[in-house]
Amino acid sequence: MPNEIREIAQRMKVLREIAGLTEEQLAEQLGIPAKDYMLYEAGETDIPISILLKISEKFNVEFTALVTGQEPKLQRYTLVRKGKGLDVNRRKDYKYNSLAYNFINKVAEPFLVTVEPKPDNTPVPRNTHPGQEFNYVLEGKLKIILNNQEIILNEGDSLYFDSGIPHGMQAIGKTARFLAVIL
Repeated sequence: MPNEIREIAQRMKVLREIAGLTEEQLAEQLGIPAKDYMLYEAGETDIPISILLKISEKFNVEFTALVTGQEPKLQRYTLVRKGKGLDVNRRKDYKYNSLAYNFINKVAEPFLVTVEPKPDNTPVPRNTHPGQEFNYVLEGKLKIILNNQEIILNEGDSLYFDSGIPHGMQAIGKTARFLAVIL
């Protein structure tokens, strides 16, 4: 696994140990199998962004600090120029680009997400995380599975939902890019 994943995994381990939790206890609190959590913390597999968000919320640390090891510094505003966001590539199906990574005490996590198309019969991986989510399609066509309901979003369409509902996204036909705001 890339060094970046191992570094994030090490920060997760330190937070867990400071809290006095075992791997099994934290996995249970995150609502995932212990064996999955152990692989994440060992740095042996990609860590879903939903898990990183849950951990940052649980231990009251900035998402940026968990992912980069550096605390965000800006309080009044942060400017991110085109193509200059922080890449947070934790899942092979999605490419995340954090758009407010240097702003402290955020109430939302905005990402530019890129999704490549897959063959029609490819299952759409699903995840959940606390809070709510807003998705706005900038380019392409996006299939969103929300629980077991399939919703098609075209350029300019948006969807706001409870992110505790199992959900997943898949590009249709060509690469899709969308703004995802996680609250």
